[in-house]
Parts: sequence; C-alpha cells; structure tokens
Amino acid sequence: MMNSRQRLQATLRHEPVDRVCVDFGATAVTGMGAGAVHRLRQAVLGDQQWRVKVVEPYQMLGQFDDALRQALGLDVVGVGSPVTMFGFRNDEGWKPFVLFDGTPVLVPERFNTTSDAKGDLLIHPEGDLAAPPRGRMPHGGYFFDSIIHQEPIDEDHLDPADNCEEFAPLDPAIVRQMAGEARRLASETEYGISLALPGCAFGDIALVPAPWMKHPKGVRDVEEWYVSTIARPDYVHAVFDRQLETALETIDHLAEEVGDRADAAYVSGTDFGAQHGLFISIDAYRRLFKPYHQAVNRRIHEKTPWKTFIHSCGAVHDLIPEFIDAGFDILNPVQCSAAGMEPKTLKREFGRDIVFWGGGVDTQQTLPFGTPEEVRAQVADRVKILGSRNGYVFNTIHNIQCNNVPTENLLAMFRALADARGMETARMIP
Repeated sequence: MMNSRQRLQATLRHEPVDRVCVDFGATAVTGMGAGAVHRLRQAVLGDQQWRVKVVEPYQMLGQFDDALRQALGLDVVGVGSPVTMFGFRNDEGWKPFVLFDGTPVLVPERFNTTSDAKGDLLIHPEGDLAAPPRGRMPHGGYFFDSIIHQEPIDEDHLDPADNCEEFAPLDPAIVRQMAGEARRLASETEYGISLALPGCAFGDIALVPAPWMKHPKGVRDVEEWYVSTIARPDYVHAVFDRQLETALETIDHLAEEVGDRADAAYVSGTDFGAQHGLFISIDAYRRLFKPYHQAVNRRIHEKTPWKTFIHSCGAVHDLIPEFIDAGFDILNPVQCSAAGMEPKTLKREFGRDIVFWGGGVDTQQTLPFGTPEEVRAQVADRVKILGSRNGYVFNTIHNIQCNNVPTENLLAMFRALADARGMETARMIP
C-alpha cells in the first residue's frame, strides 16, 4: 500500500501504482468553485457551520481543507505564492462573504469590492478601493473577468519594458514562505506536493491584463496582445526575454530553498488550443514560445527532481510532441471533448512520454448536465483508459464551476473514483 506522496512520485515516473492518483485543489487549474466545494463538503462531512475559504479569488476557487481531502482520498496538495491575481494576499486574515446564490464563504481580508448600477461586483487591486477596479463579476455570476486598462498605443514609442513591470525577482520573504510550507507538508503529511512557479507562464492571456496592477502599461488588451504575436513579434520576444531572466532567477531561488520537497512544478497556463483546433500554428509555437519553455524546463531539470506541468486547453494533439520536446513532463487539462483528443489515442501515442493530469470527466457536458449514472460511467472509463500503463493523475477537465454541477453528480464522481480505486472511503460518500 503506497501513501499519497509515493503514489504521485511513482505516477510521475510512469511506474505502477496501487491505485490511481487523484488531485483536486492542488493547482489553480485543478480546483473547484467555492460554491461547489461548499455543497460537496456539506454532503460528505455535514458540518453546517463550516465556511469554505476562497483561496483563488479570480476564479473564486474554494479550499479543500484537510478533513475534506482525507474524506475524498485526495493525494496532492499545492504550494504557491500567497499573492493573488488581484494583488492582495490570501494568508492575512479572513472575513465572511456571501456569493450571489446565497452561499456563505470566507474571503481574504483585502478582498474589497464595490458594485455598479447593474449590480455587478467590482474588485479592486491590492484591496485599494481608491484604485480603479480590475475585475468584474456579473450580477448573479460566480467568478471575475479582468477589466482591461489599455492606454492608447503609440507604435513609434511602444516600449517592451512597459509589459515587464510585473517581472521582477520573487520577494525573498515569499520564497522563504513557500519553502517553509513545502518543508511543513513534506515533514508533517504524506501528500504529494505540487509547487506553483510564479512568472514562468509566457503569454498567458489571463495574466496579460495584469489585474493585480492599478495602472498597467504596455499591451494589455487581450485582442491587441494576440495581434502583437503576429504584427509585433520583436516586441513579444523582448518581453519574453526579460521574463525569462526573472523566471530563471525564481527557479534558482526556489530550487535552493525547496529542494526535493516538491514533486511537480506548475510552469505554464498558456492556452494553445480551442475546441476544434489549435489556437496557434505549430511553426508559431516553435518560433515564439518553445525556446522559452525549453530554457525553463532545462533549468528546472538541471537543479531539481521536479516534473514540469503545462496547462493548455483545447485541441492540442498536434502540439503534444512539441511540449514533450520542450521538456514538459505533465499535460493538463487533457480536454478529451476537443477535436483530436480521444483518450485512447492520446494514451497510445503519448502515454509513455508524458503524464496526463486531468481528463477524468467532461466538465462541459457530462458533469453539469449528465445523470449520476452517466458521470459514474465516464469516470470509470477514463480511469481505465488513461490510467492504463501508468502515468495518470485523475482530475476533471479544468476547474469545476460552482454554479452548474449538481451535487449528486459531484458525489457520483467521487463514488466512481472510490470504486475504481477499491477504497473504503466509498462508504463515506452518500
């Protein structure tokens, strides 16, 4: 019988495991909306007074506390920067908040919001209500979208340095804090550990608008950034060159402080696929992104035992060989609902060379709109296919939304997992 850390480490080495490894909540792309975590926790543990913490306010992701993690048989915990997407910390006190649907949660102390005339919720960078809001949650919604602040672009004076304001050496105090948490988890628990590496995701469109900054400069509009990858490649390369310098410095500091206490390293969340095809040509990926991915992965593999994790949504089948060649060890979210992403094909063609982390159930159709029986059948099928010949961590296809998934389907998913793993916890899930 393996413990969770042994299970994850063997999985990442493509070695046999006693049962499939499972992650929920260890990264910002393998979590669950706070409302869904609330309903799941109430159903499994029955603590009516418990308030789930919103640990990632941009997507409003809820925390899987240790009691819930143990009840569900989860194997992986995450370590990341305490600074959130809106520039305030998530470790300096908590206060009550109520979601639009009435769900009571806890939010970070500087989670400060206002409302507009439509009733939309506006969130302010660094919790500063005097600063322009940088995120909007539509009335009745469940997560934030960035509010774009794009200054007029003067082509003759466009300066890549303006897009590099956020790329600076990681605060030594944050390095020490992350390393301390990794040490604590390594010594006090048996979970596998995933470490998030700040500043290593090149061109992640969620980060381009810099919602944590009060007055960002440079190219910050989403459409304008994508135009820049074609019309201003020298500009984009200049931004990426500067980002790479600080990314490598961050890796060096975390490698020295964390050492072998982490197992996986979340590197990139840049999406390269859409539902029906690639979002970028293979040639453009090779020219614009691959050299930077290779440099980051090379440094990580030279200095640490960490396996590197890339998150890229959509139909990325034809890019998977490029990801492997760039040095990535793990692919997420494994969007089996996208064109060319059939699980058997993925496992047959790439299962020896990359770990699939995700793909366990379709969050576009099956989980929110299927029956519990359909959820259980798909989970069992995906575990059988993707878990064959080793190298698989179960998670859904991206984060579970908190508004559109019936609690019965969440329970069905975890019952199916417990059954597939031969776990006694199946009896704990109603």
